[in-house]
Amino acid sequence: MTREPPPADPRGRGAALATLLKLNEDPIVGLSATPDDPMRRHTTLRLGGPADLWCVPDHAQALSSLLSRAHRAKVPVSFVGGGTNLLVLDGGLRGAVINLKKLNRVSQPRAETEPALIAVEAGASTGRVLKYATTRALGGVEFLAGVPGTVGGGLIMNAGTYLGEFTDVVVEVESLNLEGAMVRRSHDECGFRYRDSDLPRDELVTGALLRLRHRPLDEIERDVAKLRAHRREREPLGVPNNGSTFKNPEGDHAGRLIEAAGLKGTRRGGAVVSEKHANWLIVDRGVEPPCTSRDLLTLIEHVEREVERAFGVRLQREVKIIGED
Repeated sequence: MTREPPPADPRGRGAALATLLKLNEDPIVGLSATPDDPMRRHTTLRLGGPADLWCVPDHAQALSSLLSRAHRAKVPVSFVGGGTNLLVLDGGLRGAVINLKKLNRVSQPRAETEPALIAVEAGASTGRVLKYATTRALGGVEFLAGVPGTVGGGLIMNAGTYLGEFTDVVVEVESLNLEGAMVRRSHDECGFRYRDSDLPRDELVTGALLRLRHRPLDEIERDVAKLRAHRREREPLGVPNNGSTFKNPEGDHAGRLIEAAGLKGTRRGGAVVSEKHANWLIVDRGVEPPCTSRDLLTLIEHVEREVERAFGVRLQREVKIIGED
């Protein structure tokens, strides 16, 4: 489908899009839309140019209405969750950028017959899901203690840790296509694999059913505490980052290869390979001029070249890079 740019508007792209979507003359109930919103406000890297129109629906009906209007007006749409594992380039994002942080319910839809089955909306944080399960002595999502962000992004990339990943617990995933129609996929139809899936990138994941298992609370808490301690010991927390930048090659670890190539501490502008964990590329906020997305992308490309030159291994990116340079 042809995507036409919005008409020129002296107030900026976002205002033009709002007009094109008729949000001023016919507002969508339950939708907040902010023109030209800097993506650095919405990513853990604290980088990125503006989103033309940052859209936050309060409920599924508002989301469906927005998608229908965007489809009719040929306005491009994209989805951003918790902003983890995401590098938005300095030119920003075109079209309507949708965030589902208010669609964050976690529930037991069949509490009487299947209490270990939980429904999670895409905007729910991984911490919220873990807490909900833990308080009910339901195991299976302990791995979420090491996965920041929201359910939607976690499902798309099959996020996980050494304790497990989303594919281990997913029964069904729901999404909306660009016409605003609901699509449901079984576990097998999702095509989960290591840090990836077949969930269509032109649909918005809205939620999932997860099948957990009853487990003693002390065992759940022990594994969660161990994973969190492991993260504190090995990972450079407290600085802008996107978590692991590269996927682990089969039979090896990206961090080991990067360190062995002598790249710890390497910098491009304000972007640095962490001295604590080489697979974490972090933002140094104490430099002038401030770090840009281009700095980080240049560093990512440098690390890829150097590891391939040293070991013949082409690292695959775990971080998702979107937007205009």
